[in-house]
Amino acid sequence: IFFRTFCLIGVSSMSFGCPLLLLCLAIGVAHAFYLPGVTPVEYPVGSLVRVKVNSMTSTKTAIPYDYYSLPFCKPFNKNPKAQVENFGEILWGDSIKPSLYAAHMGVNVTCRRLCNPRTYDAKEMQAFQKRIEEGYRGHLILDNLPVSEVFTQKIKGFRSFMLGYPLGTPKTTGKQKKSKLPLPVVPVTILNNHLALTIKYNRPEDLVTSSTKGFRIVGFHVVAHSYKHDETTCVMDDRKNVGWFPKPGNPVTVEDKDPVVWSYSITWLKDEALGWGSRWDPYLESAETDAKIHWFSIVNSLLIMLFLSGMVAMILLRSLHKDFNRYNDPDNADEAQEETGWKLVHGDVFRTPENPSILATYIGTGCQLLGMALITIFFALLGFLSPANRGGLLTAVLLLFILLGSYAGYVTARLCKMFRCHSWQNIFMVGTFFPGQVFVVFFAMDMMLWGKHASNAVPATTMLALLALWLCVSLPLVFVGAIVGYKRPTIEPPVTVNPMPRHIPEQRWYMRPPFTILMAGILPFGAAFIELFFILSSLWLNRFYYVFGFLALVFIILSITCAEITIVMVYFQLCYEDYRWWWRSFFISGSSGIHLFLYSIFYFFTTLTIRQFWSTVLYFSWMIIVSYTFAIVTGTIGFLASFFFVRYIYASIKVD
Repeated sequence: IFFRTFCLIGVSSMSFGCPLLLLCLAIGVAHAFYLPGVTPVEYPVGSLVRVKVNSMTSTKTAIPYDYYSLPFCKPFNKNPKAQVENFGEILWGDSIKPSLYAAHMGVNVTCRRLCNPRTYDAKEMQAFQKRIEEGYRGHLILDNLPVSEVFTQKIKGFRSFMLGYPLGTPKTTGKQKKSKLPLPVVPVTILNNHLALTIKYNRPEDLVTSSTKGFRIVGFHVVAHSYKHDETTCVMDDRKNVGWFPKPGNPVTVEDKDPVVWSYSITWLKDEALGWGSRWDPYLESAETDAKIHWFSIVNSLLIMLFLSGMVAMILLRSLHKDFNRYNDPDNADEAQEETGWKLVHGDVFRTPENPSILATYIGTGCQLLGMALITIFFALLGFLSPANRGGLLTAVLLLFILLGSYAGYVTARLCKMFRCHSWQNIFMVGTFFPGQVFVVFFAMDMMLWGKHASNAVPATTMLALLALWLCVSLPLVFVGAIVGYKRPTIEPPVTVNPMPRHIPEQRWYMRPPFTILMAGILPFGAAFIELFFILSSLWLNRFYYVFGFLALVFIILSITCAEITIVMVYFQLCYEDYRWWWRSFFISGSSGIHLFLYSIFYFFTTLTIRQFWSTVLYFSWMIIVSYTFAIVTGTIGFLASFFFVRYIYASIKVD
């Protein structure tokens, strides 16, 4: 789309860059390379491999907290500073900090104390108990790999990975509302104080014959235990710990008054089958049932698209073709004079809609968001936005939205010039309307997160940087694009607009806006709602989403569905002599955002376990923004499709 826009029909001054663009793409395809920050590292035997900690997360609250917000053992007895690499890490809540865990390549550790025994008062133990009952999980990072628990299904043998480790076991009575099976009774909350770490490594083939002696890390797993140490366990000399293993039956509870000994063990396993380039595959591979669900989503979406394609083909090939022949036949002039259907409103169909500046603002913003989504999916398909590049996806989305402000200004200027509402105030609106709405919600949520001391509370310096990017980069780019757009020729309608508006006959109940808009929006949402389930799970259940191939297919089908359902509904509307199609075309496919929000309510009560007030406010605030953005994108697709369709059919008839 962007190649066609700028290289074929776009700004002529930019055409010189098209060969350069194709050359860069060819070079990128011809040569493979490692992305910055994810280059493999070889560790010689005995060398130190640093283990870092990340924020604690929970699916019950959706609010991450700094790892050292709980009184764990800290380096140098103080809270270290986070190692921030990009905007995405800050906005997502990643707070990566050094730790006291020490791993040396190939050196097994039976048991090692993390620090001296810690004595906690009642307030500190209550903090541990609260986080454990809220389901928080600790996160460690080794060589840019997150630690995970491994679960194997006994029947099919599938392995699943859960990021992080549980801080403990909450107190339970053995009864649960949604579970028919009896659960184990835990009379008191248990604290996990020992981590059994397993690190997988291998010798890369390209280093076997070289003089460099090193190994690469390809796996990082954990099993959390609760064990009450004494003077004879986990001593300084690890040779005396050989054969020790934390046996169940002697856990550490939050009601204990004795000092807590934090410890860990390390086991190195050589895994020649798993290479460094595929070490993320176990995290990203979907289970067999998930793959079937993705394919079911594709088939479901294709059936909806084919159904609509059949209707559009019937309209274009039968009804419109018949109308064109009847209207343009010189031997049938008398019958052509008796205009019926959509030709009756040819003098009003291109009449300026109500609030044209707001409509142009929405379409400009929608083109900006659409371009951002297309470029993001494209680079994700190439592997540039892998989870190894932590925060890269969110950073790319933010920067692309800022840089595509020029495209929003260009589209808005072209529409404003067509609607005869040429004003720089409208250009200022497109640069501030949607970003301002998102910023107000974002700022309000950030104040709440600051009050909760969450790790994803954006610091003041980052907030100022975001404002600077918006007001000093994105907004000027909007005006630059508008200057180019205002210099382009005015988009003239193919037929003349009558000076007086035509009377619109009373519409039947099934052709009135509320019914047609809400009903038509079900089809675009239905084409994508299964894939939306996986996206929501990655956002709120701390899961990886990396099936961008499925996402690209669903996005293409969604775009075609939005275009086709809007064309069908606009055609029926014009046949009933209602020429007010401008806003209707935007709302028909844009109403899928309403269905997305309704689905988010269903998802909240059936899938999520969030029940805290502020966590609920956070969830619905962000889902309103997501649904609003989805509505603008789908509405823009429907508007553009209807715009070219209406221009085509009225340019194909002869009007006296």
